[in-house]
Amino acid sequence: MPDTFSSRRLRREARTVELLIDRYCRDHHGGPPQPCEPCRQLLAYAMHRLRHCPFQERKPTCGKCPIHCYAPDRRERIRAVMRHSGRLLLLSHPILALLHLADGLRRPRLKKGAGPLDTSGQIP
Repeated sequence: MPDTFSSRRLRREARTVELLIDRYCRDHHGGPPQPCEPCRQLLAYAMHRLRHCPFQERKPTCGKCPIHCYAPDRRERIRAVMRHSGRLLLLSHPILALLHLADGLRRPRLKKGAGPLDTSGQIP
C-alpha cells in the first residue's frame, strides 16, 4: 500500500501507519500475519486520508496537525492504535520511529493549490 504515494515522506508515513496497525491487531486481536477486517478497514481509511492530505509532502504528524481530517470514531480508533503501538515501534523499527518523531517537529504548510478538505469520513 505505501507504494502508491509520490514522495518518500508520504511513503514513510504510510509504512509507519501500516506497521502500527499491524502490531495493534496482532496484540489485540491475535490475528494471523494479516490484519483482521476492522483493522484492514482502518488501514484503508488511513491511506485514503493520507492520499488526500492537503499538506502532502509537507505533512506534519497527525498529532501536530491543525486539521482533524479523521471522522471522530476513526480518530479514536487510530489514537488507540498509536498509544499501544507507538512505543513498541521504537523496539521493532527504531529508525522509522525516530524519523517519525523528527517529522513531529515539522511545521505544517499547505501545499499550493490545495482545495477544500473533505472531513465527512467517507471513502469514495
